[in-house]
Amino acid sequence: MPAAGAGLPLSMKALVYSDFGGSDRFALTEVPDPHIGPDTLLVRVVAAGLNPVDYKIREGYLRGLIDVALPAVPGWDVAGIVEKVGLDTPEFEVGDRILAYARADLVQHGSVAELMPVPVRTAAHIPDGLSFEDAAALPLAGLTALQSVLRSGLGEGDTVLVHNAAGGVGSFGVQLARLRGARVIGTASAGKHDYVRALGAEPVEYGDAIVGQVKELAPEGVDVVLDFIGGSALDSTSELLREGGFVVSIADSRAATEFGGISLWVRPDAAQLAELATLAAEGTLTIERAASYPLAEAADAYRELESGHTRGKIIVTI
Repeated sequence: MPAAGAGLPLSMKALVYSDFGGSDRFALTEVPDPHIGPDTLLVRVVAAGLNPVDYKIREGYLRGLIDVALPAVPGWDVAGIVEKVGLDTPEFEVGDRILAYARADLVQHGSVAELMPVPVRTAAHIPDGLSFEDAAALPLAGLTALQSVLRSGLGEGDTVLVHNAAGGVGSFGVQLARLRGARVIGTASAGKHDYVRALGAEPVEYGDAIVGQVKELAPEGVDVVLDFIGGSALDSTSELLREGGFVVSIADSRAATEFGGISLWVRPDAAQLAELATLAAEGTLTIERAASYPLAEAADAYRELESGHTRGKIIVTI
């Protein structure tokens, strides 16, 4: 006679939503352990980083762009320990500390859970000196900023306008642009100007006066605009962008259609993630964390994120 429980699927705790809607759809429950493919790692999650795209998917705003298999676990940013390796994953071993922007084509097995399947192409080793919590804060926001900076072509001596310079992506964008020798002007609310200065940018305030503020600092305009907020941020672009300048936006298609730039959707990139992790471990790249919640309070963590009033990343620790 088989032992009690023999043949039953293993299970783990996870934050789950079973239909689209607000944060009241969340439930902390037991779900089956995820399976892994030949080029995938099973990761024991230590920390998960939350991003606004998580709740936009949950609310159904991205249906038609991103497929979701319900019930679904949110979260693409993960830091943890390799629990099991696939058949062809020579880059990693059981016990390795990894971080990943583990975005899959189908949203189902996210990082706000005890275990997560992580494609090898999305993962990098966590270097010594970088905590799991800081590693989990880095992937989506850091990669978005780095890819925006790289694709803008900015370099030594350029003047760059960063919209939402105090935000999760913007704060990385400011630092990465400065590391490439650019002068950075950053938009932020007045209460965040000291923070923007500490990042290495010259702050200006949102609103109708932005053109005058930027022109006072850079009378001939800016070489690059990095838009990390959308909305009306690009309205001033035609008055501020020098001839031959370049625009990158993660939230406004006008960057491409009106200004000849690009609309960027961040891609997983293990090599770039490793570069960011090294910069963070060395202290060259500063990571701002707003709050940390245990898995049992993960729904509250998302409610804080959705309030829009946080500065820095919100982390769920497993």
